[in-house]
Amino acid sequence: MVQWWLTRMMVMAVVVGVSGALWADPILPKIFSSNMVMQRGRPLPVWGTAAPGEKITVELGGQSASATADAQGRWQLRLPAQEAGGPAEMVVSGATATVRCENILFGDVWVCSGQSNMEWRTKNSHNAAEALPAALQPQIRLFDVTNNKAVAPLPLTEFEKSPRWLECTPESVAEFSAVGYFFGAELQRELGVPIGLISSSWGGTRIEPWTPECGFADIAELTDIRQKVALANPASAPYQARLRQYLADTELWLTEARQALAAEKPILTKPDYPQELVPLTGNREPTTLFNAMIAPMVPYAICGAIWYQGESNRHDGPLYFYKKQALIGGWRQLWGQGDFPFYWVQLAPYNYGASQPYVLPRMQVTQTSCEAIANTGQVVINDVGNIKDIHPRDKVTVGKRLATLALKKHYDRDVAVWSGPVCVDMTVAAGKARLRFEHVGSGLVARDDKPLSHFELCGAKGIFVPAEAAIVGAAELEVSAAGVDVVHAVRFAWEQLAEPNLMNREGWPAGPFVVGEVPVTNDLQERIPEAAGYHPLYVLDIAEKPNYHNEPVPYVVDRSKDFGGMAVERIAYCLELQKEGQPLQYVFVSMDAFTQNLAQMGVPTAQSEAFFQQNVTGMTIAANVPGVPTGMNLNGGNIEFWPSNYGPQNQANVPNASASAFDFGDGGGKAKEKGYGCLQIHNYEKKCTLIAFNRWGGGTCELGLGNSPQGNLDWTFTSNAGQYSLRRLTVLVQLR
Repeated sequence: MVQWWLTRMMVMAVVVGVSGALWADPILPKIFSSNMVMQRGRPLPVWGTAAPGEKITVELGGQSASATADAQGRWQLRLPAQEAGGPAEMVVSGATATVRCENILFGDVWVCSGQSNMEWRTKNSHNAAEALPAALQPQIRLFDVTNNKAVAPLPLTEFEKSPRWLECTPESVAEFSAVGYFFGAELQRELGVPIGLISSSWGGTRIEPWTPECGFADIAELTDIRQKVALANPASAPYQARLRQYLADTELWLTEARQALAAEKPILTKPDYPQELVPLTGNREPTTLFNAMIAPMVPYAICGAIWYQGESNRHDGPLYFYKKQALIGGWRQLWGQGDFPFYWVQLAPYNYGASQPYVLPRMQVTQTSCEAIANTGQVVINDVGNIKDIHPRDKVTVGKRLATLALKKHYDRDVAVWSGPVCVDMTVAAGKARLRFEHVGSGLVARDDKPLSHFELCGAKGIFVPAEAAIVGAAELEVSAAGVDVVHAVRFAWEQLAEPNLMNREGWPAGPFVVGEVPVTNDLQERIPEAAGYHPLYVLDIAEKPNYHNEPVPYVVDRSKDFGGMAVERIAYCLELQKEGQPLQYVFVSMDAFTQNLAQMGVPTAQSEAFFQQNVTGMTIAANVPGVPTGMNLNGGNIEFWPSNYGPQNQANVPNASASAFDFGDGGGKAKEKGYGCLQIHNYEKKCTLIAFNRWGGGTCELGLGNSPQGNLDWTFTSNAGQYSLRRLTVLVQLR
């Protein structure tokens, strides 16, 4: 925290200047203005700038405190806690000037942050015609950072533009966060105290930019982000060490260049400036939005925060837990208010594309898991979403549910129901699963009085099938499916378009869940005898437009931790493709292990540093695709695995390959560079591509079984993934 404040003050010195003459009058940050709400019941930090050595006195509510500006003109003090009420006036007095903030109320201040669904304006919510005329509420005050979007490589002490506190009126709230307003209005109605709302959101942004640098510390799963941020921070030891090394390399080059000039000899180009030292300035880069849109208000006393974000991180899956932990922990550390309440909205159903139906429920379940973080909570809204619109217009329900959650968990109000049904236990008997729920209110019901929807059972084969569910008692369900005699697991609402009808009688819906143990089985061996004896390592439902360079590869199955340290004897790949209404096609290829690095057996990424352009031995091929050679222990196998761009040149001198067309002998691939991407398996003796998966760094990817009938044999430049309704890659291993 000390380093954060030092960095922050360095930025202030650059922005404001070091001349005391600039600070002759006391200056308050923009978070302090007339009409503000200051947090009740908590000591109130007040800070600003003045002339170095100038004494500043702040009077508020009959109390006063003083501080002396330091050598850089900074001052900060704390005023005693105040009871709810107002209006009051704050007077900041220096040696020659006075600043006044009028019409101040004391109540509860909430930060409202996230991406576009938090940013969504009240005037665009579906009930705006009724809500806006009723929004003349002087006990609610609004501070809108969202309309002052900015990024910064280091924490700022001031907002770049000029937000100010406004009384809530139909005009001021029309452009304000709808979720934030309806949340605040419900709190004000229930509590009868002033409510201050600070909106700071940016549509389409990820969670990492909203997280301060300190949040990433000590979270091993986020080491790569922590290192990236540190290398871009001039105050950090890694930055300074890397810059010293660059300067030393440059000085050595200068010496050699002068010597070469005198001797009339050639010299190599000078060392390139390390790109990792370039300041982070994009709105998707870690810390940049916190630095510009949150840091300038810290440590303004607050009550808590609400959060509506996740669409842009939906591919993270379980990794999002650690990122949410970093966000919440970082904010709490810098605010210095302990574990203040932090509540969020689970993502609503939406059609993100047919290629990724399970990405959303995995993310939703991860969001639920984040409730393990102290003093947090979540509301589910799969009953008020819109699968055709990523911005559901019903923000009233969202805001009121967040307020109800806060009333129960923070304000300790007597609220009977503040959550939808949550599955807490499963027992199995006679081929049926009995599920027990908490938060059932006065009982479980179907919202539309129809049979309960979106339940699935998993049997011994590890495959989920549609199931029927029936309510048995106030808090239990019985789930069964034809043909499933042994039940291993149940999952619910496991599809991005799922708008399930299970809820409690009070109208709160149940969110997606999986309960039980899902067996990881090699179902390929039931239809491909050559797959017998292999264990699935990775299973990937390939997106039509993947972005595996900038997002973690979203494996449906990832057993790399299970097999860590075990010796792999053989590796197998099976690519399955199916067009709508046509039979499933596949090619299965196994080979002697070409690496023991499990990460490099999957989709080659710059992070895994996978690069293989080599022959493989002991190749066995099984396929139902015409023209693909099959057999056991075949010669002539080779692989081309890399994350980068590549060219048609036959760089590895593969027999039978062309030097001018993309096929089974290409070149230019690199291990650590992000680019087109190539995962190809060939039989060069038969002049045949067996499996091709190209272009996962952006745009429509390319998939092929056997040789492409047109253009390049290895399917490069076909952009054909949209032709298939099923696209699945399975990586398997045979252990010693």
